[in-house]
Amino acid sequence: MYPFLVMTGEIEEPRTLQEAILYFSNLDNCLAYLAKKRWPDGKVICPRCGGNQVHFLSTRRVWQCTNDHPRRQFSIKVGTIMEDSPMGLDKWLVAMWMLSNDKNGISSYEIHRALHITQKSAWFMAHRIRLAMQEHGGKLDGHVEVDETFIGGKARFMHAEKRAKFHHNPLHGKIIVGGMLQRDGKVRTKVIPDRNRNTLHTMVKDNVEFESHLSTDDFQGYWGLYKNYMHQIVDHAETYVAGQVHTNSIENYWSCLKRCLKGTYISVEPFHLFRLPR
Repeated sequence: MYPFLVMTGEIEEPRTLQEAILYFSNLDNCLAYLAKKRWPDGKVICPRCGGNQVHFLSTRRVWQCTNDHPRRQFSIKVGTIMEDSPMGLDKWLVAMWMLSNDKNGISSYEIHRALHITQKSAWFMAHRIRLAMQEHGGKLDGHVEVDETFIGGKARFMHAEKRAKFHHNPLHGKIIVGGMLQRDGKVRTKVIPDRNRNTLHTMVKDNVEFESHLSTDDFQGYWGLYKNYMHQIVDHAETYVAGQVHTNSIENYWSCLKRCLKGTYISVEPFHLFRLPR
């Protein structure tokens, strides 16, 4: 029916924004897409009692559980980030496609203009989608690159009174973010209070499996990780790549992230940094 779609484990995936809008404009397509994602074995489970004896009411696009309990009818939204939202599936799925496919970030105003919804609704949707995209549990393994970066305004763009504070401390007012990138593409980020050895070691141990390969730069905060990991260091004063030992992937992530913050979101308060892409 839709030759532009690619198959991913029997689930059709639009490849471009135009294809996503066309495909998800049909509510039956949205329902079938989400049902396959949520119940890949084809057995619909009641989110309230856990039973699988349900039947579909096509006139209302909802399911009804045969067990006797309150609120037997449920939609595909129940138990998801879309629950209790009046927004249609066509809006939600296109917003998800936009947020997950644009590496430079999507602001709530851009979603508001593209989907013709209010900016407040777009802001609400974006926060829920970003939360769902974060990994909850499990540790990275294999070959992991670890690095940290500083996020904050540059002194040369500030008023003279604020710029004077940077003469004594170049990192004044900046937030430290630690990052761990697994070579197959997974990324974890965490706002950390400092770059002390204990802080960095705790961050790595909480997020990376023991005995994994670690690549870091020569910062002293990472020294001693060899006790639990196969830790290899690249000294940037001498070289940036030594065979498979480098931090170029995580540094590329920092580059994309900072372009995203500077070009798309313009200004991000520190208390929102936990929403960084992961």
